[in-house]
Amino acid sequence: MPKPSLVILAAGRARRYGGLKQLAPIGVHGEAVIDLIASDAFAAGFEHVVIVVNPDTGPQIEEHVRRVWPLGREISFAVQEKAQGTVPAVLAAENHLDPSVPFGISNADDLYGRHALAQLGNHLATKSTCCLIGFQLDRALVGDLPVSRGVCHVVNGHLTDIWERRQVHSSTDGFVADDGETPVFLAPDTTVSMNLWGFQPAMWPLLHREMDTHDFEREPEAQLPVMVGKMLHHVPLRFDVLATESKCVGVTHADDLALVQADVRLQVSLGERPEHAFR
Repeated sequence: MPKPSLVILAAGRARRYGGLKQLAPIGVHGEAVIDLIASDAFAAGFEHVVIVVNPDTGPQIEEHVRRVWPLGREISFAVQEKAQGTVPAVLAAENHLDPSVPFGISNADDLYGRHALAQLGNHLATKSTCCLIGFQLDRALVGDLPVSRGVCHVVNGHLTDIWERRQVHSSTDGFVADDGETPVFLAPDTTVSMNLWGFQPAMWPLLHREMDTHDFEREPEAQLPVMVGKMLHHVPLRFDVLATESKCVGVTHADDLALVQADVRLQVSLGERPEHAFR
């Protein structure tokens, strides 16, 4: 059976970061975020990577990948024409994938850690269920600026609900979500989604159905966590939550760059990742 592919969602406009954060230099030798993600994916057994880009910044990302990534790897590029969220971003990659083979999904601006990518690759290669890599909240924040996080409800290792919490940040009193919802305080070990998914082929018609039924006038973007959250209540498709000890670090804000660079250097010093992305 063919090994699963990884779809890297790199079509974001990075308005809060103020630049092309997919190429932010976080590695010891200036490697970009997307370089380290790919390095971790190849080490985890993914042999094919599909990178979803937008028409404006896509050529720059494609030029970087062709120049930096090693030869002999199967790399495809898909274009998401409109900024309508992560559901259409995944569908943009459909024609580059074998419809009968499971596939993984990741962001292009979050570094998930080698252990997390290995868990995802192993699950897709050996199991028949969908999955989500679940991170602890206290290991999925960088700096003090607010971000959004998908808070997961997990029962017996299975995802039963997921809801987006906004304006999540650390404070002197703990972890807070200043979005007007309850609870205001979130426990450090709260399981959150960082958009590291494993999908079985049965997800394709569901993704199409979401696009057909989503009200883009009311909500301009169709997002994967929202779709999965709705689906859990009426579709008999199981999502296993694979808890990971990995730390997920990303460059949501410009101030995050130095913090992520320091964290990558720490991972290297602890032997959690190689010094060079592709050596």
